[in-house]
Amino acid sequence: MLDAIQGQLESIYGLRCEYRAKDFVIDGHAAKALGGTARAREELLVSEGADGLELSLYLEPTLLERLASLRPVEALFTELPAFCEVAEGVSHFLYVARSAALERKVSLLEMEAQAEVDKFALCTVLRWGQDVGHWATDLVDRLFHSVSFHAHLDPEERRRYEVANRLGLRYARRLLPLIRRGSLERVLAELRHSYRLGAEAKLDYLDR
Repeated sequence: MLDAIQGQLESIYGLRCEYRAKDFVIDGHAAKALGGTARAREELLVSEGADGLELSLYLEPTLLERLASLRPVEALFTELPAFCEVAEGVSHFLYVARSAALERKVSLLEMEAQAEVDKFALCTVLRWGQDVGHWATDLVDRLFHSVSFHAHLDPEERRRYEVANRLGLRYARRLLPLIRRGSLERVLAELRHSYRLGAEAKLDYLDR
């Protein structure tokens, strides 16, 4: 599933990463040893060494188990929450790996905001076809309105997730007219443009 998700994101954004997220997945014990948050269900762990960044991706085993026998498009209808959590982890991995290759710094807010966009884009493109506009409209509500935040988040973390959610919502709403017209080429062109923006330029663009 992880490779399928990464491949789909790469296709959407017109890029290719030499590293595969599935090869960097670690278990809970390793995540804890690397300083991971015990209550996280999905977490990208990043450390900077002499030779560059070192990445590890923790995904709660139950998430992967729920998706193990499904194709991505099937997961949209039967396991959407688990699919989106796994997609968020792959999104983080791909974005940080690409930014490292470009020698570009990434803020936590930028990474989280891109993940919000990625989940919406990924699900919409997978579902593309008849009535995708109605489906995408419902998806906006499910991804950006019907959400809650973990009680263990500190104020700074909570604010970051809230802002990322708001930015994802604003951008998804801007994409909806293109989606309703069935213009996949224009949707992809727009997504690729926004993806390649960095730092404050990306956050300002998503917030328009």
